[in-house]
Amino acid sequence: MTAPWLTVIGIGEEGLDGLGSASRALIKGADIIVGGERHLAMVDAVNTRCWPSPFAEAKALLETLRGRNVVILASGDPMHFGIGATVSRWFPDDSIVIVPHPGAFSLAAAALGWAVQDCLCLTVHGRPLEALHLHLTPNRKLLVLSEDGQTPAATARLLEKAGFGPSELVVLEHLGGPRQAIRRASADAWVGETADLNIMAITCRAAPGAKMLSLGAGLPDDAFDHDGQLTKREIRALTLSTLAPLPGELLWDVGAGCGSVAIEWMRAGGIAVAIESHAKRAEMIGRNAARLGVPGLTLIQGHAPDSLPYSDPDAIFVGGGVSAPGMLDACWAALKPGGRLVVNAVTAEGEAALLACHRRHGGQMTRLSLSRLAPVGGFHTWHPAMAVTQYKAIKP
Repeated sequence: MTAPWLTVIGIGEEGLDGLGSASRALIKGADIIVGGERHLAMVDAVNTRCWPSPFAEAKALLETLRGRNVVILASGDPMHFGIGATVSRWFPDDSIVIVPHPGAFSLAAAALGWAVQDCLCLTVHGRPLEALHLHLTPNRKLLVLSEDGQTPAATARLLEKAGFGPSELVVLEHLGGPRQAIRRASADAWVGETADLNIMAITCRAAPGAKMLSLGAGLPDDAFDHDGQLTKREIRALTLSTLAPLPGELLWDVGAGCGSVAIEWMRAGGIAVAIESHAKRAEMIGRNAARLGVPGLTLIQGHAPDSLPYSDPDAIFVGGGVSAPGMLDACWAALKPGGRLVVNAVTAEGEAALLACHRRHGGQMTRLSLSRLAPVGGFHTWHPAMAVTQYKAIKP
């Protein structure tokens, strides 16, 4: 076991005065102190290093300091959307000591009288604001770390547009220090900027007629911008049930159309790559992903199988181009052991490709049929949709 050489110390708005004697001794005894300009200004030290820009070079900076007694100053709890969690991925556990401080989430909850376990703690610092769409549901309490002083106004406009204008928006600035301030307003009445160092507390309230979207499989078809190339709601719900998404798993959605399967996979907690050759549909995928709260969806515009990425997906769904030469073989080869391949076909050629795949790899085939009641003159009759043949196999 190697001796720790890297110490991450959480520090609050009150600076060194808010630290215990042990933390102050660690800072005083450091060979080098690393942090942002705001944190470095709090300490009386000669040998300091400011985080590089871009931050992607930070790991290389720390590598050059390996073996020295290095202290990193971080905001609040370094392990909650903080630098402590990042450096813990870069270096072995026995290299690092983490000294936490009450973080912004705890300080905000204490100021508001909210129980932290009843809140969803999020951040839009360095992340797309559109990710908030995923979490908008009536009466939910959100604690959200801001990017800067313009974030609350941008969040208020997002809430309004999503039908959550009546939500209460509380912005807490400089928590824990002499400049602490709290501002409140409904999202639809919010105007102006705030201090850059702020956290937002949102009590979600929907306006009359706001569209509520479940996290369960099978969003309404009109939740997506599409040109007809869409796995319809009922078939999509069954398809996602067959794919069986688990948090953190990677899906390839091949021939993604408007991205509906990939998007719902991500709304269930997974990671997804959508592969689509049609330029306008690729644009739709991006818009749908942002509006439905999963802006992190990776999009590849190109023809499969030539444009399939180099990774080992946990699951692959093929909804378009099923009968393209080599498509199913390439997808099967790319799957990791234990991975799931699910394919939907509606044409005779597509079904023939599924039968051939079934002969090679086994698996299950299911015929899915759906009819909807619709008026005919003064009466109603059932209108059948095209039957879907679904194939599923698990790679040994």
